Parts: sequence; C-alpha cells; structure tokens
Amino acid sequence: MNPPEPHPATRIFVDADACPVKDEIFRVSARCGLKALLVSNSPLRIPRNPLFEAVVVAKGLFDGADDWIVEQITPLDIVVTSDIPLAARCLEKGARALDARGRVYSPESIGDALASRELMTHLRAMGELGGGPAPFTPRDRSTFLQRLDDLIQALRRSRR
Repeated sequence: MNPPEPHPATRIFVDADACPVKDEIFRVSARCGLKALLVSNSPLRIPRNPLFEAVVVAKGLFDGADDWIVEQITPLDIVVTSDIPLAARCLEKGARALDARGRVYSPESIGDALASRELMTHLRAMGELGGGPAPFTPRDRSTFLQRLDDLIQALRRSRR
C-alpha cells in the first residue's frame, strides 16, 4: 500500500503589478511558511527566499496574469487582488480572495462588487465621476494584515 499523498499547502497568489502590500505578504508568508507567488506582466524584484516566487506572464497578453492565477489556484489558496473580475473567477474555483485594503470577497458579496464596479466605470465614462481611489493608509495595511491572517487561520481550521 502506498503512503497517502501529502495534503497540499495553502499558497498566496498576488496580482502583483500594482499591489501596495507586497512587503506585508512577504512577512506573512515567511512567518506562516506559505508559498507566495507574485504574478505580473513585467519582472519584479523580490527578496531571496525559497517561499517567494515571481512569475512573469507573456508581455502584451491582456489578462495574462489573471488567467495564469485562475489556472493555478485551488480551494486551499488565497488570492490578493484589487481586480474584482479576477476575484470573482477565483471564488468560482473555491479559492479565497481579498484586496490590498483588506476587503474579503465572498460568493455572497462578489455580485454587488461587480455591479458597483460597472456603475463606477459607466459614471467615469460619462464624466460624472473623477479621481481615483482614496490614498492608501497605514490603517489599510493593518486591516489587510488582519484579514489575511484571518483567512489563513480559517483555511488551517478547515483542513483539520
């Protein structure tokens, strides 16, 4: 009789091109012993650590990073992204998803998030709305760290 397959580990996938919390992800990844895969369209500098991996998808490939992440994730994984359609695709595969401000996406909340995104896109196109997102704050970093830790702990409890 063959020994059982080892249980796959949780990984953190990062939609990394514009992610403001990479350093926080490195710290959590190292502390928890989780692999962090930073997926981007251009090369990134990352600290030397066997737990950290930079993945560069083909340049000019629209949504190439998103497609690569969706192909790789499992229900044990966490995805960090501010891209709501990517978060929706990840949730469909059973993965967890949160944004850099600590907003955790769920199957129950993703429909509202997609609808709000569409409305904001429409308002911007009509010139009714200007500016971008609010500045990123230390409180956002703190909330992100707490929510990431919550997701990791929930995944660990569910595997027992």
